[in-house]
Amino acid sequence: MNSSILTIPNALTFLRFCGIPLFIYLTLNLHADGWAIAVLAVGGATDYFDGKLARAWGQTSRFGEIADPAIDRLYILAILVVFLIRHVVPIWLIAAILLRDGVLALLTIELKRRGRGTLKVTYLGKAATFNLMYAFPFLLLATMDSAFASLAFVLGWSFAIWGVALYISTGLSYSREAISQIRGGHVISS
Repeated sequence: MNSSILTIPNALTFLRFCGIPLFIYLTLNLHADGWAIAVLAVGGATDYFDGKLARAWGQTSRFGEIADPAIDRLYILAILVVFLIRHVVPIWLIAAILLRDGVLALLTIELKRRGRGTLKVTYLGKAATFNLMYAFPFLLLATMDSAFASLAFVLGWSFAIWGVALYISTGLSYSREAISQIRGGHVISS
């Protein structure tokens, strides 16, 4: 593990973080949905490439392990708040995602309090986030008056339903692992 914070993968993670306020500003203040979709696309690409490059170049770091999933959660939270304000998705979808993240946040706090460290992000956990991050631009595009709105609606909801299902499933798996660690048992693999 690399001890340096100044790496290209961490720079990509930071770039994704900077996209959060930009996305909010573009969607709520300017109603520049096309640009907001571009910000989401860049955010999705940086989420993919930061981890891929970190592993390939031997630049994994403790900062990246903590910042990457934290920024993913912040990105998703920001998108959900914007989508709630703009009526892009129903409240049940927002509630399901926030409930999962809230439970895992509480379990992570308890793990840290007991000196157990953090949960390792699994491939399915990354896939769940990936699906949601693909769904969101399509769902926003579906609200626009364009020739692609109908196709975007179908693609957006396909990714969203699959993403929420994976998100809940991995949330349950992470919760079981956390509870096992809190109780002092062995880590349950998923």
